[in-house]
Amino acid sequence: METLQSADFWLGLLKIVWINIILSGDNAVVIAMAARSLPPAQQKKAVLFGSGAAVVLRIVLTVVAAKLLSLPYLQIVGGLLLLWIGLQLLSDEDDGEGESKEYGSMGAAVRTILLADLVMSLDNVIAVAAAAQGSMVLLVLGLAISIPLVIFGSTLMIKLMERFPIIVMLGAALIGWVGGETIVNDVSLREVLAANPWLHYAAAAAGAFFVVAAGRLLQRRAHAAAN
Repeated sequence: METLQSADFWLGLLKIVWINIILSGDNAVVIAMAARSLPPAQQKKAVLFGSGAAVVLRIVLTVVAAKLLSLPYLQIVGGLLLLWIGLQLLSDEDDGEGESKEYGSMGAAVRTILLADLVMSLDNVIAVAAAAQGSMVLLVLGLAISIPLVIFGSTLMIKLMERFPIIVMLGAALIGWVGGETIVNDVSLREVLAANPWLHYAAAAAGAFFVVAAGRLLQRRAHAAAN
């Protein structure tokens, strides 16, 4: 009870919730893009399971994130993985409607969500851990509160993607952007990045361009093969 009556506790909780509001946008896009491949009846379950599991994963990552980020080449591998995920999500987009539309499995969607969140959350959890200041209760509570925020964002994105298909491409570009950023922020490239700050945005833009260009190419090839 003393903890709940502390002003520092509530200030720390507010910081964590605010950090998650700011940093959860890209995660919501990934969840929405993965879930939209499912039948409508399963989309809500995938968003719920994916969001909940992603937050639990962030709690676990908080303990080891600082050490993981100090390992050379880890973020390069993670960034390449994000580029692959973005490419898969875009190339798997089905232009068909009605009975001809093919759906993916919930297991595959949830795996994609967790894999992407694992890579994208390494930097995020450090900010959350700093706000928690060593309080595991504050950390778990703050991240638990963030679950409905991610769920709401993902559900909204799915509806927008259904109404405005261009958002799917923008979402894939965002994943590619984060992938490029992740690669160039690897500890092995720290000196190169310090000497050439412009590489941060160049790598991010290159990642976004690669995912969109390669994804559209794969889409055209699949469409041509189907015809």
